[in-house]
Amino acid sequence: MSSLTPESIRPSVDDETCQEWIDALRSMVREEGKQATKALLDALDQEARMLGVGQTKAPFSAYQNTISLEDQPSYPGHLELEQRITSMIRWNALAMVVRANQAYGELGGHIASYASCAEIFEVGFNHFFRARTDSFDGDLVYFQPHSAPGVYARAYLEDRLSERDLANYRQEVPGQGLCSYPHPWLMKDFWQVPTGSMGIGPISAIYQARFMRYLEHRQLRETGERHVWGVFGDGEMDEPESLAALTLAARENLDNLTFIVNCNLQRLDGPVRGNGQIIQELESLFIGAGWNVIKVLWGSEWDTLFALDHEHVLLQRFSETPDGEYQNLGSKDGDYNRHKFFEKDPKTAALVKHMTDAEINALKRGGHDFKKLYAAFAHAKHHRGQPTVILAKTKKGYGMGGAGESKMTAHQAKKLDIASLLAFRDRFSLPLSDAQVERLEFVKPAPDSPELRYLKARRADLGGYLPRRF
Repeated sequence: MSSLTPESIRPSVDDETCQEWIDALRSMVREEGKQATKALLDALDQEARMLGVGQTKAPFSAYQNTISLEDQPSYPGHLELEQRITSMIRWNALAMVVRANQAYGELGGHIASYASCAEIFEVGFNHFFRARTDSFDGDLVYFQPHSAPGVYARAYLEDRLSERDLANYRQEVPGQGLCSYPHPWLMKDFWQVPTGSMGIGPISAIYQARFMRYLEHRQLRETGERHVWGVFGDGEMDEPESLAALTLAARENLDNLTFIVNCNLQRLDGPVRGNGQIIQELESLFIGAGWNVIKVLWGSEWDTLFALDHEHVLLQRFSETPDGEYQNLGSKDGDYNRHKFFEKDPKTAALVKHMTDAEINALKRGGHDFKKLYAAFAHAKHHRGQPTVILAKTKKGYGMGGAGESKMTAHQAKKLDIASLLAFRDRFSLPLSDAQVERLEFVKPAPDSPELRYLKARRADLGGYLPRRF
């Protein structure tokens, strides 16, 4: 990745002249605002091209959140309740897979995928995914197939699936249980669309959004308020079907379509781009295809550091760190991250000098931050003229600790030892005794608990439960 420092872009400009222009730019942002500054830069770029000195813009933006803190809307939900609900669902999804594999050896299933995108799903379920009603046909959601256990775990809290259903995960014939991946033929009243074959979800979502527009334009069906959402993996984007129809979506101005790519940087058998940066690569591809791109890379804990970083040294460190190193850093603690990431540069080391190792360890990736995700979802929903992709950076196996968090073994993890299960319980403050953890009991609060009342009220406000096939 190219350097972001002035030295990389001014081989024949003296320091004083360059600094004057940089100071003027910063003053413009401070006094006139970002929109006015962008307009000025566009005008300068156009004039430079007329003079024959224009440069091709970088195909990707800096390694930072697209939506700045000052542009971030207030969060409309109850954060504490949503975090507790998410923790319960995360545990139930894990317990479902581990129980099945303890009983039948190598039955399969995936723990780490849903662990990485639980917050993505919950922001959608609590605030955006609208169900079908008598007066509205509802949104359509294409779920990342390896994250199906999380959807089942949520349906259990919603009283749509029973404990017996969850106990029979992947045991369809003998136990009349739950199918491995989303498939309407296997669960005709539950799943709305199939996504289990890698790549089929993205291309199907595009053509579904296009068909909705076709129906409306020919006055066959009112579909203007419906939205197609798709949650997919970054590794899945390498499937030829995933990218095949991107330009069609842009040509058709499908602003009723949003992809959320869960960028946990890992695929089935290793890193997606160990020596590169998959998020920057995907941004380039989607921008080139004509999409609106929103990056959600860093959680709220980073905002204070960004405010202190007047020289943008963090952006420089981000840009020169490949995904393989991000995965290594993600699997280590705050002390390791301090020495191996921040202390690579005295200026970044100074930014975290006041922080404890625990505080550094608590610096989250953006895909695990409800506020950052909500801002991206809201922007995507209201953007006009283009389809939108949200590139959300997450950790594979988030919460699994030494048993798999950000480790290359995470995707194939089907079982956890008792120490790892207890650590998971403690990390997410789950109401389980040691004995209940050892028995892998599912968590379900009382019907009148604040968590279940909130969960059901949010779905009622959005028209009912989803997915549900009619």
